[in-house]
Amino acid sequence: MLTFEQKLEIIQSFPQLIRKDVSLKRVNFQYEESQSDKKNVVYHLHPNGNGFVYAKGIKGYKTDDKGMVNIREFGEDELRGLINKSIEILGREYEIETSTEEFEEERWANDEGHSLHVVLEDDMWNVYAGKNLDGTFPSYNEAKQYLMEEGFRKRYY
Repeated sequence: MLTFEQKLEIIQSFPQLIRKDVSLKRVNFQYEESQSDKKNVVYHLHPNGNGFVYAKGIKGYKTDDKGMVNIREFGEDELRGLINKSIEILGREYEIETSTEEFEEERWANDEGHSLHVVLEDDMWNVYAGKNLDGTFPSYNEAKQYLMEEGFRKRYY
């Protein structure tokens, strides 16, 4: 297990992350270029070595309800790899659909092969899993945000 200082050194080697000191001597590291509302890559890193890294949508990691993975027992390579993947996920740019007149349907898929469809119906953006309604949103951006947080990416086929 890495010490707090070792974890800090590894995390601070990522120049795109900004350190934010929080309560109880804990530290967050944020990715300001995130294309998502999520900014925290490292959350509540504590002097006892406990802390979390955002990993929602990253294959091979079981996340909590906030999309975080506990990094207490991580080694250097695993920590670096996860932070790289987290920055990549949060930094992905997604095309924003601006014209609703031409919009028919979009297909989004995750790394596990599941797909969802976004359909504009009666001025609302509906997300379907097959024939089942998964969610309804007042704007495309809110539907897009939901899909991104769930680990889905827009597919162009």
